[in-house]
Amino acid sequence: MKLIENLHFNNIRGDITGGITAGVVALPFAIAMGLASGAGAIAGLYGAIITGFFAALFGGTGAQVSGPTGPMTVVMALIVTKYIALFPETGLAIAFTTVVLGGLFQIGFGVLRLGRFINLMPHPVTSGFMTGIGVIIIILQIPQVLGLYEIKGSTMGIFSQLSGVENYFANTGAITIALITLAVVYLLPKKIGKLIPAPLFALITGTLILLFLPQYFSSTAEPLNSMILGEIPTGLPSFQMPVWESSIILDMVASGMMLAILGSIDSLLTSLVSDEITRTHHKSDRELIGQGIGNTMSGLFGGLPGAGATMRTMTNVKAGGLTPISGALHAVLLLAIVLGGAQYAQEIPLAVLGAILVKVGTDIIDWEYLKGLMSTPKSGALIMIVVLGVTVLYNLMAAVGIGLVMASLIFLQRMTDVQLASIVSVQTIEEASHLDEAHQELIRAGNTLFYQLNGPMSFGSAKGIVRDFSTKTNYNRAILDLSNVPVIDYTTSRGIAEICNICIEKSADITIVGANTKVRHFLENIGIDKSLLT
Repeated sequence: MKLIENLHFNNIRGDITGGITAGVVALPFAIAMGLASGAGAIAGLYGAIITGFFAALFGGTGAQVSGPTGPMTVVMALIVTKYIALFPETGLAIAFTTVVLGGLFQIGFGVLRLGRFINLMPHPVTSGFMTGIGVIIIILQIPQVLGLYEIKGSTMGIFSQLSGVENYFANTGAITIALITLAVVYLLPKKIGKLIPAPLFALITGTLILLFLPQYFSSTAEPLNSMILGEIPTGLPSFQMPVWESSIILDMVASGMMLAILGSIDSLLTSLVSDEITRTHHKSDRELIGQGIGNTMSGLFGGLPGAGATMRTMTNVKAGGLTPISGALHAVLLLAIVLGGAQYAQEIPLAVLGAILVKVGTDIIDWEYLKGLMSTPKSGALIMIVVLGVTVLYNLMAAVGIGLVMASLIFLQRMTDVQLASIVSVQTIEEASHLDEAHQELIRAGNTLFYQLNGPMSFGSAKGIVRDFSTKTNYNRAILDLSNVPVIDYTTSRGIAEICNICIEKSADITIVGANTKVRHFLENIGIDKSLLT
């Protein structure tokens, strides 16, 4: 296995251009994500630098650019809020420890080659989950956009606090700046957008407006220093020793697992997007290892967890980036900004960052699926809506779990219906035209039931097979044909044993024909007499 996958220098000019462009795009997102997480803007910048660098070098998607993303930031915000409330002095350090755990879990996923299974996530589950994440991001930015900076917490906590606000539109300065920012990110002409990304243009515009025209936006009730980001630490990140609290160790592990699963899904979805636009094929397990290394290092140095970022990756590719050089260079550029220009970022209005994240939230929502919700299969629509609701109102991990269980049960029912519909039951010569001559002779002799199973048989169909067979009458000989059954499971083999017992109780002979070696072995192991198998 190569140390650095997809590394070559044939595209060095494009990689330099792509890396610089992606770094410029990543800057406002990193600051905004850090602020939204509750860990601070510098944590967002460190997260973008560290995950961006290590995931690029050790990942399996050449053009991928990693860093804090909306979904990962939402989960991190919940973790930070929870642990700081429990342990005011060490809560943030505990939160970063869960980031380390999440990274280690991701490395484990890659080593165990679980990437292919993560890619099998049903679309309604992914759609509902990501849409729910988008809604949460928008809700969490309401206080920033309205200038109600004292309101913090989870989605339900924010709604609870907002219910006590007498005038939602009292802070007109913040609201105006937020509206200007939203107008820029949504309406910036493409010609300008090619020169400078809309989020960065909005960040600069909003900052300059408040910096040079504070008298029009700030007031005694809305002082300038409460409207801006404030001081950001400069310098290289320092190592943070993981902090463990024995009373919540299981909760920390669960939080780390949640970050790992979400980060893996988020990254591999972006890898698929990268494959599509670069006409390449990523290595899922290698990507998980790279993301895990990035998140482990980020947690150890006080950075946010990250994942493959779709917008930054697409920006990189469109600017010419194709290899890990571009992703690593984007991280180096961000590091240079932190070391040399962090002091200028303290003037950024909070409303600008909130508005940028509102755009992030709306971009994450699966509008295409929502538009076609009424015309999609009812089962898929139901899964999507349930996962969306549970994500926003209750718990992200529970949402994924419930969605997967629902999707599995629906799939099992469909497969059961298909398996039962494939059964061939013949008792008269008129029904036997498709059988070979030997079986037709048995049917002509009378009182013979030919019962054929087709395709793989699973536990979902076992009871249905027994139920269907038990309705058959007027036979003293049964032929159970398994020649078209490649595999069975334990429950199905028990069902076949029950069919044998039904025949014995009716004093009817039964012969099982056509079973391949694996199926025959299964049936013999559960006690079916070898004399019945031919």
